[in-house]
Amino acid sequence: MAKIPKNLSDKDMFKDYQEEPTLEETFVRRAKAADEREKRRRAEEEPAADIRVAYLTPDIIENLGKLLLELKMTLFNEGVTDYRMTVRREGKEIILEPVEKTK
Repeated sequence: MAKIPKNLSDKDMFKDYQEEPTLEETFVRRAKAADEREKRRRAEEEPAADIRVAYLTPDIIENLGKLLLELKMTLFNEGVTDYRMTVRREGKEIILEPVEKTK
């Protein structure tokens, strides 16, 4: 029979205890790992069809898409629905700017 020591602090009582991951944590960790593997595989397998966009990783494309959607919603809330995007370079910055079409 094991003897239980008395007057231990919480830290001392739990010093050798390791919590086992829950089923949910295991699934989330595996899903994240699978997503990362898939992103790496796609980046390695799919050569860019156009050298001008070869450096755009899936993460950059996803972030750019999100930002453009936010811009579109902002313009829509301001009542601007007919516009075109212009692209220009200023130093080391690439600037996308919506220009409202005139009727």
